[in-house]
Amino acid sequence: MTNPLITVYRSKIYTAIALLILLMLVGVLGFKIMSNLSWVDAMYMTVITITTVGFGEVHPLDDTAKIFTIFLILTSVVILGYALTVITEFILSKSNLEELKQKKMQKKINSLSNHIIICGYGRNGKQAAKKLKSHKKSFVIIEKNKEVIEKFEDDNTPFIYGNANEDEVLLLAGIHRASTLISALPNDADNLFVVLSARQINNNLKIISRASQETSYEKLKLAGANNVILPDRIGGDHMASLVVVPDLIEFIDNLAIVGEVNIEEVQVEKLYNPKTGLKTIKDLDLRRKTGCTVIGFKNGNGEYLVNPEAKIQLVPNSKVIVLGRPEQIQKLNTIFSLD
Repeated sequence: MTNPLITVYRSKIYTAIALLILLMLVGVLGFKIMSNLSWVDAMYMTVITITTVGFGEVHPLDDTAKIFTIFLILTSVVILGYALTVITEFILSKSNLEELKQKKMQKKINSLSNHIIICGYGRNGKQAAKKLKSHKKSFVIIEKNKEVIEKFEDDNTPFIYGNANEDEVLLLAGIHRASTLISALPNDADNLFVVLSARQINNNLKIISRASQETSYEKLKLAGANNVILPDRIGGDHMASLVVVPDLIEFIDNLAIVGEVNIEEVQVEKLYNPKTGLKTIKDLDLRRKTGCTVIGFKNGNGEYLVNPEAKIQLVPNSKVIVLGRPEQIQKLNTIFSLD
């Protein structure tokens, strides 16, 4: 997104260039006609007149040519002065605007808490950001490629320019206040270093790392990653599953529609008030109230139960996973104020 002020300055620069070209044409034509010079000599006379270098004339000038030269010098001083002013202002303004833009973005990042940090904005980083944005989650992206930042940065996609391997850059991203870090760098060694640094700075941080090689899985786990994702293995398994159980995989793929989410994970505390006493999944009556179906349950110890029974008690710090059409999920969010 181009800043309007930068556009204005660029327009002025184009104007200055056009005036300089016009000045050259007038000078060359003037010397050619008035002094009957060759094209090369006319261009030479124009250049030494505009630049005021003080070289000698090609041929002695008559009074008419001298008057023309005086006006050419005065005009060139004005136009060259204008061009230098515009170029200087453009350089200074661009630097100042970039600095102001960075300060504004850093101020926004400093106000975030419990946000997600994404390291690397490659294929996996973009997919993660897109998913988080659809869930209205706050996140910050660390990227060391300036061109990538200039291409994708906007008010809703905050970037920090730098290497995620450096502690100072992680601190700028607010790692002390963050809830999760996603390391999506293409190199496993870089991901390992990021995980080590992040775990050392924030011991309570949830860390999810990408890995290209299966041999890196255990190393990243030992370094402090809570989850390690192998995109290539997942992709291969998915393609093989499309051969073995194609209809089932197609159904699972269609659970998530572009722009809509059909599966929701909800904290139990948001569905009822623990002070009123423990309740069961049956007591929530989500099917009748919202149309959503409970397909999973995660207890306080982090253990998952698929297709839980209705008598399962909703203990504090547990979660329920519900399935529903987009409008049903929206109704769930509205009734229980989950948005």
